[in-house]
Amino acid sequence: MKNRKVFTENEIKDLLRKYKIPTTDYVVIRDEKELGKIRLRYPLVLKICSPKFIHKTEVGGVRLGIKNKEELKKACREFQEKFPGEKFLAETMEEQGVEVIIGLVQDPTFGLLIMFGMGGIFTEVLRDVSFRVVPIKKRDAEQMINEIKGRRILEGFRGIKTNKDAVINILLKVSKLGVNFRNSLKELDLNPVFVREQDAVVVDARLIMK
Repeated sequence: MKNRKVFTENEIKDLLRKYKIPTTDYVVIRDEKELGKIRLRYPLVLKICSPKFIHKTEVGGVRLGIKNKEELKKACREFQEKFPGEKFLAETMEEQGVEVIIGLVQDPTFGLLIMFGMGGIFTEVLRDVSFRVVPIKKRDAEQMINEIKGRRILEGFRGIKTNKDAVINILLKVSKLGVNFRNSLKELDLNPVFVREQDAVVVDARLIMK
């Protein structure tokens, strides 16, 4: 990962998997001719997969709910016209859960911090997040969850069922990743992470190095 600052989503998810952090299943393709190598269950999501486009949604680089091969072929053709010469990521469309954000960020005073909060499109608006200096232990992860205002949602608000242990597990593994890249990592955003009754899974990821 030397000499590069921005990484594609598949590269980031490959890295997450090395730390046993659960992600979507995915395949990288270049064009319509490579659709035959996709062996993923539908529905699928198609995304632009390029370091040029960090905010994929803002450039129209995400297509959700692709139900079959014909829809995938159509979406791929449209993306090829819109983003000529780029690669695309086809991935499983995960069952939704409570959306949280987990990340790493450099602080000029404290160094590398791990972040946790309510995720999705309202992350920047709500700013409901907590921080700790890496590395963290299980007790730190539990406290991070308890500190945010949205913790009630993770505790079964209105019958919503979520797996807090799965969140704690991801926090601890992200902390370990942060320790190993402490001196070179600038920012890691896992947003959203879907927290469900049985598990939690990273749906989207962004990584920037110094």
